[in-house]
Amino acid sequence: MSVRLISRLDVKMSHLIKGVQMEGWRKVGSPTERAILYYQQGADEILYIDVVASLYERNNLHDVLKEVAEHIFIPITVGGGIADLAAAKSLMSIGADKLSINTAATKNPRLLRELSDVYGSQAIVLNLECKSLPSGGWTVMTDNGRSHTGRDAIKWAVEAVTHGVGEILVSSIDRDGVMMGMDLDLISAISREVEVPVIASGGCASSKHVKEAVEAGSDAIAVGAALHSGRLSLQQLRIDLNNQNFGLRPIPNVYNYD
Repeated sequence: MSVRLISRLDVKMSHLIKGVQMEGWRKVGSPTERAILYYQQGADEILYIDVVASLYERNNLHDVLKEVAEHIFIPITVGGGIADLAAAKSLMSIGADKLSINTAATKNPRLLRELSDVYGSQAIVLNLECKSLPSGGWTVMTDNGRSHTGRDAIKWAVEAVTHGVGEILVSSIDRDGVMMGMDLDLISAISREVEVPVIASGGCASSKHVKEAVEAGSDAIAVGAALHSGRLSLQQLRIDLNNQNFGLRPIPNVYNYD
């Protein structure tokens, strides 16, 4: 099995931002420049999430997506504020390869089937924002961790697959931005119950964290804070994993951006 390394970029308006546990956001750079940098470093995919899109009821990544799509040649997933087929079509027509859906799907699960029927299940990603419960298990959050749904994360993941989801992005709110390892119990619990690829997000900052997440059942790793802070580079991550004979996809063809 070849593991995908995905660069996650959370965006607010025109700024790349990062917080801790999806709070306390601060600006950390340009979402366009960083995506191109991570592409040049060997990312397998780019993941953009507009963190305030549901709040404003529209995705604001169109300009960023247009520019980035001209300069990078790996899959781009875009999420945030995609509430209907028209919003999806707008993003797919200007460079998105996959759509990440969260808030709208919890309100209208049929949306997942509508999108899957048009673009194929491989292009529909459920962004599963999970927060652990004191009593055990995980609850589903929306609006980038701001709103409670009352849904059980495991049950919702299973249901979403029946509606046509082709991948599940497991976003751990508790581990987000902490850079001390991923929620392995959560990853394992989701992976056991679904037969679609699982992308682990939240807490990755080393090759050790990647290996642990893959051993727990993830098929891909999304890295954000560790890249943005400079604590980790994709080149070094690839070197470390390859030195351990860990299966990675071949480095994509990279084109310099002037």
